[in-house]
Amino acid sequence: MAEEQPVGRVEQIWIYPVRSLAGRSADTCEVGSDGLAGDRAWTVVDADEQVVRAKDVPAMRDVAATGDPVVDEDRLSEALDRPVHLVATPAEGTGVAPVHLVSRQAVDRAAAGDLPEGCSPDDPRANLLLTLDGDDERSWVGRTVRVGDAVLAVSRTPKHCLGVYADVRIPGVVRVGDPVLLA
Repeated sequence: MAEEQPVGRVEQIWIYPVRSLAGRSADTCEVGSDGLAGDRAWTVVDADEQVVRAKDVPAMRDVAATGDPVVDEDRLSEALDRPVHLVATPAEGTGVAPVHLVSRQAVDRAAAGDLPEGCSPDDPRANLLLTLDGDDERSWVGRTVRVGDAVLAVSRTPKHCLGVYADVRIPGVVRVGDPVLLA
């Protein structure tokens, strides 16, 4: 790997066990080839097996996922006042990147009005919220970052979210406070 430069630190780690539901914070996480362990492992579907998403049913964002599919299914059905169930999220073709990185600076820019349509500065839905030393993570596309023990290849900027998406090149453990090293 090319020479690495420190550009910031991990401020928060978020895992979203169920797509479109609220996440839960963690102090440490295992990052595998498919992203953070337990992240977006489940997808909500209705009685007709159609995917139900927060962009269509915003109330979903207020339901905190526990990671227990039975509990989450019951809580979500009650909150939405209709039966829904969870299915394992397919590994391919979901359009979800393995890791979503967002800087505190991006959140601040969004709060000031620099916000992609459909995105919320209050809930950027990032896996890793970073504090940067003045850099803008959008300039990292095509580059590699080491976060904790994991090495991530920054692949693109999302259309409707803050930050950047990354693929996992080397799995590893990430902890709050870990340095972010840009290559």
